[in-house]
Amino acid sequence: MMNHLQATTTLHNGVKMPWFGLGVFKVEEGDELENAVASAIKNGYRSIDTAAIYGNEAGVGNGIQQGLKQASLNREDLFVTSKVWNADLGYESTLAAYEASLSKLGLQYLDLYLIHWPVEGKFKEAWRALETLYKQGRVKAIGVSNFQIHHLEELMKDAEIKPMINQVEYHPRLTQLELRSFCKENGIQFEAWSPLMQGQLLDNPLLMEIAERYNKSVAQIILRWDLQNGVITIPKSTKEARIIANAEVFDFELSSDDMDRISGLNENLRVGPDPDNFDF
Repeated sequence: MMNHLQATTTLHNGVKMPWFGLGVFKVEEGDELENAVASAIKNGYRSIDTAAIYGNEAGVGNGIQQGLKQASLNREDLFVTSKVWNADLGYESTLAAYEASLSKLGLQYLDLYLIHWPVEGKFKEAWRALETLYKQGRVKAIGVSNFQIHHLEELMKDAEIKPMINQVEYHPRLTQLELRSFCKENGIQFEAWSPLMQGQLLDNPLLMEIAERYNKSVAQIILRWDLQNGVITIPKSTKEARIIANAEVFDFELSSDDMDRISGLNENLRVGPDPDNFDF
């Protein structure tokens, strides 16, 4: 049951992943980052999501060590995700990128490793590398990010192992219904990045009206909507008060009517790049 911050969902390979975590996109190395990660762990978060391209894996690693110490936890109590960047997609280069990420994070293994973007002609070789790492027991789960249905179909044509996760841009203005149901049919867990649409939804009148009724913030309403849709969510914040507030979404439930009204905000609108048309 999704009734507390450490609640987990079981991925198709049996690994348990928390429904809720901390994202660190665009947070630079330094004290602010380390404190954010440590305070998230101290305040009950068990999932941290980073990526090679964020350039902050070392700081995340430091924050993890501090947080584990402060909360008297073991590495096994945490779920840590990173992602391989486009320039490193390829069999050998992806294996090397994994080692580099581990070394920066100061960890022996990752819980989840993702292909960050579906670069045509490259992601299949990268996936083969992820399968190798997975079979060697070097990583607990493997998945993809920003993959559309046709990318997933292309990948699964030759894959031995199905992705466990697809992490995509997902919020009330981009509900990705077809992609979500495709992933569900294939046992691929859906995960949201940019769940708050980089703050662009916080003054939305409908969401404000719903928030007032539940005596919650707009952010909490959106994050609760993610969870009730069966979507893992990793809101980003560096401020301890916000980190704590974001996670206060396990003590109420949105009615199905309110869920539908929030989903009705969909305009297929992205704040991030289009996975079918990016040039990096």
